Amino acid sequence: MEQTELVFIPFPIIGHLTSALEIAKLITQRDPRFSITIIIMKFPFESIDGMDTDSDSIRFVTLPPVEVGSSTTPSGFFLSEFRKAHIPIVRDAIHELTRSNSVRLAGFVIDMFCTHMIDVADEFGVPSYLFFTSSAAFLGFLLHLQFLHDYEGLDINEFKDSDAELEVPSFANSVPGKRRAETLLYHTRRFREVKGILVNTFIELESHAVRSLSDSTIPEVYPVGPILNTRMGSGGCQQDASAIMSWLDDQPPSSVVFLCFGSRGTFGADQIKEIAYGLEHSGHRFLWSLRQPPPKGKMDFPSDYESIEEVLPEGFLHRTARIGKVIGWAPQAAVLSHSAVGGFVSHCGWNSLLESVWYGVPVATWPIYAEQQINAFQMVKDLGLAIEIKIDYNKDSDYVVSAHEIENGLRNLMNIDSEVRQKRKEMQKISRRVMIDGGSSHFSLGHFIEDMVANIPCKQQRRDT
Repeated sequence: MEQTELVFIPFPIIGHLTSALEIAKLITQRDPRFSITIIIMKFPFESIDGMDTDSDSIRFVTLPPVEVGSSTTPSGFFLSEFRKAHIPIVRDAIHELTRSNSVRLAGFVIDMFCTHMIDVADEFGVPSYLFFTSSAAFLGFLLHLQFLHDYEGLDINEFKDSDAELEVPSFANSVPGKRRAETLLYHTRRFREVKGILVNTFIELESHAVRSLSDSTIPEVYPVGPILNTRMGSGGCQQDASAIMSWLDDQPPSSVVFLCFGSRGTFGADQIKEIAYGLEHSGHRFLWSLRQPPPKGKMDFPSDYESIEEVLPEGFLHRTARIGKVIGWAPQAAVLSHSAVGGFVSHCGWNSLLESVWYGVPVATWPIYAEQQINAFQMVKDLGLAIEIKIDYNKDSDYVVSAHEIENGLRNLMNIDSEVRQKRKEMQKISRRVMIDGGSSHFSLGHFIEDMVANIPCKQQRRDT
């Protein structure tokens, strides 16, 4: 019997990989005709743990490592060369997959940062689909900027240090122009070449943004989220996780502020001290995930401190021992699901924001890099689902958020009668409903599968060895 195969090519960081695996599971559960191969590229400086599945319909193909520059190569150049170097390797892997006449290739589902692979799909004569792991509003922002740049002659760099605002169709409010995205222009142009765009969101959360993407010049958008892995805390130590959860078990309901800044979130010494003083002065119970940055100029991910006392104010751990716990890596989803957690200070990565919605935990925004500033803006200004510590913080600036600002933000976050808290509870209920039969995302995924089946080419192009 002929097997219908879909190839996923995710970007090799854990948030993108786990989202790709979760949507692959949903597709194979909905339609048993499909099997899915997930192509795993690996950075030389990161190990990828936790990528497994008990599904017989999903398999992983881990590609051999490629040599690209060194750990001190500028990150933009490194990432571009890293992706390009994988094109022939991916081509060979797909060729191996399709050598059997019993495999019918349905298409490629390509990460938003892997659009070079559209060319490989074209070589095999199959359609490409995009998996956009951020918000519909950010997708609209990128497409709008790309249109202004390519067709209206807008110089995006002129907004770098400007207070100018942009009217962006996917946002209800004017967006500060300094939220730059010029490095993504290449990928955004290629978004328009795919047959459809899967977005990790749901209509009820981003109704304005989703409606704005119905333009005829944009491929069809399928809001299929929230796509979350709620069963594991990827990449950490089980012993550490057990100690963290045991500590939470001893705290009163909704009493703990959880501070966690993503897989790449770190701070300098001055900012760490201000966070510590803000926590101490607020009087709230806290669980703080504090990570050590990689050596300056080296491409790597944060690690846990060997001696965390050295970066904290003298006596801080002793003074806060009864109400707080400072940790390294955190099992984020497990922590957010715990009844003791009443607030989440977040870097505003999209996966983290969706997890906070899923578990009904109010967020205080503290974006650090990438699209996080625009996610924070949307959550605070457009959706009213978060409170602000900072919206426009950037890790590359010299600005230090003061202990006073942090203390005020924590007090607002933990206000049990806040409108944000009530909105969160309502959106939590909706986020659960959309994924089951009759829900908007369940319907949208079914629509995507139907369209994908209709787009499968009748005649497959095969490459000879």
